[in-house]
Amino acid sequence: MKKDDIIKKIEELDIQIKKYKKRLEYSDLCEDLYEEAILQKAILIKELEEYDKNPLIEGIKKFIPKKEKTCICDYFKK
Repeated sequence: MKKDDIIKKIEELDIQIKKYKKRLEYSDLCEDLYEEAILQKAILIKELEEYDKNPLIEGIKKFIPKKEKTCICDYFKK
């Protein structure tokens, strides 16, 4: 999928989610459809994030050692 298609699909799912949310109390089917739409939206958002990542930079990051975080308690150890 192209980036524009993903964004358009997310917007369509937002509209569907709003419609289902209004009817959640009255129908179990709407509840199932609401949950499915939320899940699809989350998948598309993750896909959009992956689309924006540069594979070259991600490959380089694998070879750079990560710094260990220093905690406050580390300064007081003798």
